[in-house]
Amino acid sequence: MTRPSFGDRLAAEFAAGRHLCAGIDPHGPLLAGWDAADDADGAERMGRDVVAAAAGVAACVKPQIAFFERFGSAGFAALERVLADARDAGLLVVADVKRGDIGSSFAAYADTWLAPGSPLEADAMTVVAYQGFGTLEGALAHVEHHGKGLFVLAATSNPEAAEVQRARRADGRTVAAAMVQDASEWNAANARASVGSVGVVLGATLDLASFEIDVAERPAGPALPVLAPGFGHQGARIEDAGRVFGGIGHALLANESRSILSGGPIGLPERVRERAAAVRFALSGEPA
Repeated sequence: MTRPSFGDRLAAEFAAGRHLCAGIDPHGPLLAGWDAADDADGAERMGRDVVAAAAGVAACVKPQIAFFERFGSAGFAALERVLADARDAGLLVVADVKRGDIGSSFAAYADTWLAPGSPLEADAMTVVAYQGFGTLEGALAHVEHHGKGLFVLAATSNPEAAEVQRARRADGRTVAAAMVQDASEWNAANARASVGSVGVVLGATLDLASFEIDVAERPAGPALPVLAPGFGHQGARIEDAGRVFGGIGHALLANESRSILSGGPIGLPERVRERAAAVRFALSGEPA
């Protein structure tokens, strides 16, 4: 049986009106609000609680891997249990690892996070392609053959990134615009679904036009998935999602972390449902 592509599975989430990406960021101050220790057990508790609350409500969860790996082997063991819960719940997982390298080194990163049967297997991973889009080959093999996905950093919300991401390449494109175009072209050449399996990371707090990223019209071909951090604590309003992302907003994954995690486990399912409904209404005008 052919495994559904990551784009197929995203398309099903979008068709169901699910566009929320629930962040799992177990850093110290948030864990304190959960009355949990700042250790691997606390991170596991938060992660598994978010998975339980997000299943069937959010499109996906996005564990920030740095907050687990800081605890060493115990942190990775905790993360494995969080990922296992998500698989059992049928919930998509985007591993926020931001890996980038060349050759066999990057292929090993891709095997870690995307290879079927890996203890850390996720459905998609965030990647860095500033060494050239071709360096993603080791991960693109998993996209083609194992139904996995990638989110390529293009225009991120941290201010210090703008100097690099707005820099102009020899071909005239900004670095950010090149990441978007290269991902779109890969999907057009390889995707067989209405939604591509290779997406980009675009910060919700940004003026995307200043990066020469055109979102005015819905492009032809497979939809380009957009993972958008910056809503909530970083200042972007979910009500503005349609305006910010324009013609590419129909394939938006709106990431929210602190708005969901702050307040601890009490009321967590209600917060996830409320934010999922807000995202749906912002993009379609229909309540969840």
